[in-house]
Amino acid sequence: MSLKVENLVVYYCMRRGDCKAVEDVTFEIQAGDSVGLVGESGCGKSTVAFAILRMLPEPGEIMGGHILLDDVDIATLDPEEMRNFRWTQIAMVFQGAMNALNPILRVSDQITEAMLRHDSELTKDEAKEKTKDLFKLVGMDPDRIDHYPFEFSGGMKQRAMIVMALACDPKFLIADEPTTALDVTVQAQIMALLQKLVAELGITLMLITHDLSVVAETCNNVFIMYAGKIVETGAVLEIFQHPWHPYAQGLISSIPSIEKSSDQTLASIPGSPPNLLDPPPGCRFHPRCKFVQDLCKTEDPPLLDVSPGHRAACHLASGRIKDDKWAPGKEEGKR
Repeated sequence: MSLKVENLVVYYCMRRGDCKAVEDVTFEIQAGDSVGLVGESGCGKSTVAFAILRMLPEPGEIMGGHILLDDVDIATLDPEEMRNFRWTQIAMVFQGAMNALNPILRVSDQITEAMLRHDSELTKDEAKEKTKDLFKLVGMDPDRIDHYPFEFSGGMKQRAMIVMALACDPKFLIADEPTTALDVTVQAQIMALLQKLVAELGITLMLITHDLSVVAETCNNVFIMYAGKIVETGAVLEIFQHPWHPYAQGLISSIPSIEKSSDQTLASIPGSPPNLLDPPPGCRFHPRCKFVQDLCKTEDPPLLDVSPGHRAACHLASGRIKDDKWAPGKEEGKR
């Protein structure tokens, strides 16, 4: 199942102004692909996911654009149509498994609820049997389906959340920071599990994370977001080797390298993300960019092809401005 997002705009409309959380975001994910959506906290990654699922918290509102899952424009479905579509066609593993499960309900009841809601012919016993099968699929003891969340470890809760997302056999899965608050060993297990499910079930995966190293191990392609906009897209290996946007270069240079000494100094991006109630004119990254020039402060660069399958939104990438210290993959971006 493929996903095509076209010119998506999402605002949080508040008394003090409109927070421009997602601005003119366009991307495409092919059926069976694994794509990472990467960026700092607050850049709009989760907002994109909630917009796709039509689950934006108030006062969030889709102001424009199209969200096409195969031939269905999700943005045009009425609430009842969307409820029937959600979980059967597209599902989500929510961030923070520690708090995502209801503590006073058995895990099996929370998982079977979605099955029974979407399949009127399914009995409760059949739903519980399917839950047991899904527990086995994710490497959990099926006899524990009737336990309460407090009886599960963090990794087990995350696996239970994955089971819940798979309960109605969706073809498209969004995983929003699925390893949050888990230790490194469990993180690796969860990411390996997602890779296994994508391969065995033919699921299309969109992984939301701030960690490019996780994307490198899990995904084929990556979309990099900054301040509500997509700034670079392409194959994972291509972007790691030849990042064009200065923000992408900064993200990659901040990853520790096992090839360097233990006292290595990691690069950092100076400054802070902009206030999206009043984002800066031109390129939103320009206040933090070491290559900034006058054009960057006035004109927003479009997302352009820089090589086959690789796009970047930077005036340096388009050739409209030049800087002798900048090159794709050079300095910050070279690893």
